[in-house]
Amino acid sequence: MLAEVVERYLEREGFAVETRADGEAGLARAIEWEPDLVVLDVMLPGIDGFEVCRRMRRSTPVPVVMLTARAEEDDRVLGLELGADDYVTKPFSPRELTARITAVLRRSAGTVATSAVGLLRAGLIEVDPVAHETRLSDELVHLTAKEYDLLVHLMSHPRRAFGRGELLESVWGWSYGDAATVTVHVRRLRSKIEADPSEPVHLVTVAGGYRFDP
Repeated sequence: MLAEVVERYLEREGFAVETRADGEAGLARAIEWEPDLVVLDVMLPGIDGFEVCRRMRRSTPVPVVMLTARAEEDDRVLGLELGADDYVTKPFSPRELTARITAVLRRSAGTVATSAVGLLRAGLIEVDPVAHETRLSDELVHLTAKEYDLLVHLMSHPRRAFGRGELLESVWGWSYGDAATVTVHVRRLRSKIEADPSEPVHLVTVAGGYRFDP
C-alpha cells in the first residue's frame, strides 16, 4: 500500500507521520491536528484528494503536497487552484517526495518573509512579516504558505518584473519546473487581494511574468 511505503520512508527521514485510509478520515484528522504538512493522494476511497484539498482550504492553511498518477496539465492545475502547494506525479522516488516536502516546509516556515524588514503596505494591503499575517482593509486574509511567500517576494521588489522561471527559483526554490505553478498561484492571490481580480491593480501581468505595483 502506497501510504505505508511513504509512511515508513518519511519516518526513517525523521518525520512524525500519521496516515488515514480514506478522504473523510484524512480530512477530519488534518483539521483537528493541523500538522506541519499534508501529503495528499488524489486517488482516495470516498471523497478524492481534490475534494479533500478544497474542504481543507476552507478552514486551515496547512501546506499540501499532492500525489497524483495523472500527468495531464489540467489535473495538476486543478490541484494548485484548490490550494495545493506542490504536487508529485506517480511513480515517484521517495527521495523526490522528501525533497519536495522539505522545500515546502522550508517555505512555510517563512524563509522568504524573514528577509523582509518592517511592514509591507500597498493600497489596502498590509503584510506583517514578523506576525506572518496579511490584511486587506484591516481584515485578515488567509493565504497558503506559497501564496504568502509569493506576495512578500513581489511586494519586497515593487515594480520589478519577474519572469515565471525567476519566481519558481526565488519562491519555490526550483531551478526548473512547470510555469503553470506560478500562474495558478498568482490567480489565487489576485482573488484574495484584488478588488477586481480580472482587472488587477497590484499583481500586474508583464511579458513572461508578473510585477507588483504599489
